[in-house]
Amino acid sequence: MKFRVERDVLAEAVTWVARGLPNRPPVPVLAGVLIEASDEGTLTLSAFDYEVSAKITIAAEVAEPGTVLVLGRLLADISRNLPDRPIDVATEGNKVQVTCGSSRFSLLMMPADDYPTLPSAPATSGTIAGDVFTQAVAQVSIAADRGDTLPILTGVRVEIDGDKITLLATDRYRLAMRELTWNPEATDISHVALVPARTLSETAKALGALGSVEIHLGAADNSLSGLIGFEAGQRLATTRLLDGEYPKVTSIFPSSADTESVIETTLLVEAVKRVALVAERNTPVRLRFSDGQVAIEAGTGDGAQASEAVEAVVTGPEIEIAFNPQFLLDGLGAVGTTYSRLSFTQSSRPAVLSGQAELDGDADTSYRYVLMPVRFAS
Repeated sequence: MKFRVERDVLAEAVTWVARGLPNRPPVPVLAGVLIEASDEGTLTLSAFDYEVSAKITIAAEVAEPGTVLVLGRLLADISRNLPDRPIDVATEGNKVQVTCGSSRFSLLMMPADDYPTLPSAPATSGTIAGDVFTQAVAQVSIAADRGDTLPILTGVRVEIDGDKITLLATDRYRLAMRELTWNPEATDISHVALVPARTLSETAKALGALGSVEIHLGAADNSLSGLIGFEAGQRLATTRLLDGEYPKVTSIFPSSADTESVIETTLLVEAVKRVALVAERNTPVRLRFSDGQVAIEAGTGDGAQASEAVEAVVTGPEIEIAFNPQFLLDGLGAVGTTYSRLSFTQSSRPAVLSGQAELDGDADTSYRYVLMPVRFAS
């Protein structure tokens, strides 16, 4: 095998494919990236760990077609640090020679015959705007569980009904839901998938900037039913879905609100960050909503204390409620609008955060973030 490729093109491709390689692969070949050079002038780079696969096709000057398997992260590190000149890659015995200017690296070839076959992606089910996809996934994945106690909660529930997609995630302390539209291949499509949140988040970040994203859903009656694929800009990623029945958590959303407050998002974020500096581990910040303002406090007793007030429009009875500061900041950071609307029933009941563009406008309920309050001593 022998080919020449631009440094930036190879570095970006290898870095993307190798991003999900396992740190401790169960078998050594899974640490590799498979490179297939075609006499049509393309390189296809692939990685697979039996759960997640990634494949990208790039242009190259191919002198001799062939296939090699090399350590993925090592090749990514090398290609990123080479000078900005074309890279020549050629096999020589059991080594892969990488040359760029006066830089020369010799990499050991891994046994490509032992590398597992990548799964075939299901057929294209529809497309979605990349920027919308990226934002929606980011808004919801923050609420997914990061532990291993309940693996099912480490996923994002994706429900598709016609041209509407509903994303949902919860770690039992907060819940995030985003509703959006897409362009399905069939108007009567109906599908539910539970996608690992971390994989979905990384995929959305990588593909969203490339324009329209194709979503591939496996049909329930074939061997691809446990897979979902995402494709954009010559990049294709697949992941195995999580098994199990996601809990019916939408009942957590309050059906009404007694008190509502609209606050400029940036001002509230900055105030909560400052006050939370004195909040010890696992202690909440307290928010008191009254006429025209929200007072934010943290710290008690003989320890450090802090307080700050932020102007707010408050309708309904005065209420005092406490939240985990990081969970509150996660929601405020995800809402993506100039103003945030907080809706309450009681200080012991879940609160709902949504966004709105203008102070006196309507709430945008396409994104809702439900936050469980923390009990505090009165």
